[in-house]
Amino acid sequence: MIRFFTAATRVLSLCVLLAITVSAAAQQTYPSKSIRFITPYPAAGGNDILARLIGQKLTESWGQQVLVENRPGGNTVIGTEVVAKSAPDGYTIIMTTSSHVIMPSLLRLPFDAIKDFAPVATVASTEMLLVIHPSVPTKNMQEFIALAKAKPGQLNYGTGGSGNPNHLAAVLLEILAGIKMQHVPYRGGAPIVADLMGGQVQLSFLSLINVESQIKSGRLKAIAVSGETRMTALPQVPTFTEGGLPNMDIKQWYGVLAPAGTPRAIIDKLASEIVRILAMPDVQAKLGQQGADPLISTPEQFAAQMKADLARYANTIKTANIKLEN
Repeated sequence: MIRFFTAATRVLSLCVLLAITVSAAAQQTYPSKSIRFITPYPAAGGNDILARLIGQKLTESWGQQVLVENRPGGNTVIGTEVVAKSAPDGYTIIMTTSSHVIMPSLLRLPFDAIKDFAPVATVASTEMLLVIHPSVPTKNMQEFIALAKAKPGQLNYGTGGSGNPNHLAAVLLEILAGIKMQHVPYRGGAPIVADLMGGQVQLSFLSLINVESQIKSGRLKAIAVSGETRMTALPQVPTFTEGGLPNMDIKQWYGVLAPAGTPRAIIDKLASEIVRILAMPDVQAKLGQQGADPLISTPEQFAAQMKADLARYANTIKTANIKLEN
């Protein structure tokens, strides 16, 4: 019996040593080929822009192409499922948003939003702007609320899909302001902006990364922004707090995930490189121009944030009785 346990101990030790050796080797050789960087949104939206910014820097750092691939649809489920079912080798990753931990409360997903993914790093966070078409006759938050109350259900707001952060932002506004609006779901930020400029929808909650040029040119109008202070890029736009709604807490995060089971050495190498990229002055400047702030975290911190937000959004969705709309 003693010999058996001694032999078993030796085998276990060899397995541990082999795992450490393989992990170290993976870190040293990774990446040895191109990396597929999925974004579950259409091109030209905020998620896509950030994925291409980080992807280009990773390409420059490692000499291997990081190829951004847009896989929109299904309320982000289509692109996300691709990553969940990919080999856990670090060669397929995804740029996701807060929507990743919202969808489980709305859909029966073909993956587990927590268990099927390995958090790598958060990238950025953005405040949200309430943006309206110039034809909407309001100049500030008080006038907007008065208009919405006078026309219940007649103002249409576009979102990136049911349960998307900008959908929850609109629902929160309805609850806090005591108004009712009509939801029009889209497949991402870019098509929302197109229809918003065309007047097909009257308003939306969007990040600056999607609408800065349109606002500055006067093609769209921003009447309020979340956060404690006004945006440097749009100092004329008051906060929701200034407009009488101090509880509009609607910040959105962006982050990188890999399939569950990806070797920790690869996760660490990706995470440390993303942290290095986020510290680059030109990257910080580009993020600032888009109304985004660098959001640095360890894989463990990102995992904790995902779990906390999953519970928080589930409570909001249940309280507001939000249902998925196709």
